[in-house]
Amino acid sequence: MIPAAFEYYRPKDMAGVLSILEEHGDDARVMAGGHSLIPMMKLRMADVPHLIDLQDVGGLSDIEISNDTISIGAMVTQHAIIDHDGLAEAAPILREASLQIADPQVRYMGTVGGNVANGDPGNDMPGLMQCLDATFTVVGADGERRIPAREFYEAAYMTARDDEEVLTSVTIPRPSGGYAYEKQKRKIGDYATAAAAVQIVKEGGSCASAAIAMTNLSDTPIYSQSAAAALVGSSVDDAAISAAIDAMLGDIDPTEDNRGPVAFKKHVAGVILRRAIERAWSRA
Repeated sequence: MIPAAFEYYRPKDMAGVLSILEEHGDDARVMAGGHSLIPMMKLRMADVPHLIDLQDVGGLSDIEISNDTISIGAMVTQHAIIDHDGLAEAAPILREASLQIADPQVRYMGTVGGNVANGDPGNDMPGLMQCLDATFTVVGADGERRIPAREFYEAAYMTARDDEEVLTSVTIPRPSGGYAYEKQKRKIGDYATAAAAVQIVKEGGSCASAAIAMTNLSDTPIYSQSAAAALVGSSVDDAAISAAIDAMLGDIDPTEDNRGPVAFKKHVAGVILRRAIERAWSRA
């Protein structure tokens, strides 16, 4: 497969990126790692006359960890997350999820920014970032905006980021408690049939707070507030977990595709969420 002809740009700073976006409007697209955009261009599913590569833009590959927050630059790769000892200690769910994305070759190039910014419902990071209550920083000609991950996704490949804005970083409140990222897929490298991100805080033998998000079960990631609420105040016994699963199933809206019919996807979603809750609770 060969993409249509395009102009390639590799600016050195964000001002250069924004200048090209402003000049060419809808005809320009920003590329981070390229693992989502380039295949779509090769299949002629995306026509990009002007392609802007962010590889040489400084300041987008930093990871900063404080007592309260974690900041991850948009060009940080999944491999960098896996290999970062500080992140493994501060937010181990990031490493756990990154290890389940595609394969090592993809993880060396695939970036956090690319994974969350393009609105692909099959990507792993969007749901994870909703679970972690992340905030995305985007920059455009009018300056900088901060958008909560739980408000970012509008439909498949449609987000709150304007076409002439660039996602530059992800900020996460430093998580506490137990965690798990569970994913079922047909083979190594595939998108999830269903995936669940769970964080649970335990106090005195009960669930004090929880966050649950599901991946590839609707046209956006699903932050299931009702599923989390079913766990709060409980000892996370079988009844509470079953109530959380029932609530989650009411929030998702899967469609039939080559990963299976709707009934199968709902069954897998329930199994995956149960595993994630049980493992997060065991770590809480």
